[in-house]
Amino acid sequence: MTVVAERMAHVRSAAFQFLVPSGVVRDPAELPGMAVLLADMMTRGAGTRDSRELSERLDSLGLDRGENAGSVNLSFSGSTLARNLSEVFEVYADILMRPHLPADELESAQALAVQDIQGLEDEPQARCMVELRKRWYPAPLNRDTRGTIEGIQSVTIERLREHYASQFHPTGVIVSVAGDIQFDRLFDELETRFADWKPATRPPLTIDRPAPKSEHLTKAIEQTQLAMAFPSVSMSDPDFFQAIGAVGVLSQDMSARLFTEVREKHGLCYSVYAWHEKFQDRGSIVGFAAARPEKAKETLERTIHEFQRLREGITVDEVDRIRVGLKASMILRQESTSARAGALSSDWFFLQRVRSLEEIQAAVDALTPDSILGYLERHPLGEPTIVTLGPGESVG
Repeated sequence: MTVVAERMAHVRSAAFQFLVPSGVVRDPAELPGMAVLLADMMTRGAGTRDSRELSERLDSLGLDRGENAGSVNLSFSGSTLARNLSEVFEVYADILMRPHLPADELESAQALAVQDIQGLEDEPQARCMVELRKRWYPAPLNRDTRGTIEGIQSVTIERLREHYASQFHPTGVIVSVAGDIQFDRLFDELETRFADWKPATRPPLTIDRPAPKSEHLTKAIEQTQLAMAFPSVSMSDPDFFQAIGAVGVLSQDMSARLFTEVREKHGLCYSVYAWHEKFQDRGSIVGFAAARPEKAKETLERTIHEFQRLREGITVDEVDRIRVGLKASMILRQESTSARAGALSSDWFFLQRVRSLEEIQAAVDALTPDSILGYLERHPLGEPTIVTLGPGESVG
């Protein structure tokens, strides 16, 4: 288990995150949704406490907590007063090492997970993004983190406990802590609490060859949803900040090109933006827009045009605006223990090291129009993979 920590002397709180490399990519192929159920069930009683006693104990410590099943990792995180951190870790040692996984709670967890999936029908944007990722990323990276209704309903308590036993051990686990902490005390505390957690190995993860596929999905909704993906670079790539800069030109704020050109100038849609997604070995630039069906084709064409027009030139003013925005977000993250704990675990997961604020600032300061254009030359934004969701036939 790797511990990464940062002392923030100006606060009196502390935040933590446990990243366990047992996300949805590790779900049995016939049981998509296992990770979602496991993240829920592990907090329904652990150690000497049943579900209610465990919740009451964490509430009494003033813990703001969350559990999440991501694509690669399960995340258990929280924030509280720094003086309560030792007692919080005592509880989380039970959650991670000695969960009850009670049989009489499984049906309730399944019902909640199924409701989450069914809710996609009322969230066309989320549904469209799920369908894009299914067709853009290779299996199993393309799995919906919610799982499937059939997979969730097929999970038995025996299979859930077997999956926990095979996946939950300290090997590869990242623990990040940020706040009013003392390093020696923190490390001693974690070593004591988790001394009995025995290391093991997980089978290697096999990732299929990419086979992107564009598609239109018919659904009777008022606005056609338009999602697209372009290949980019991973966080460890020297061009990573140049990719972030390119996305910033398109969509950092209301002065960015997608907002001003597609929405304001042509009045085609209300929502249009882009962002960068990353796995350890790959990255993507993703775009989204939603427009009335009669405007969908033009909206899609103009949105893609703005992506591809980047290579024609970027202004100094645009890059200056991007640098200011990135630095402002860095400062805000530095003031939040939760954000800093998340950044620590993210750095270690993607880079196997923690970046200093000075290193990140230097990378941001180094952004220029030429450096971003150089990235676009080395990684051209060609034809995207497109998924559209809405009435009628394809708009692509």
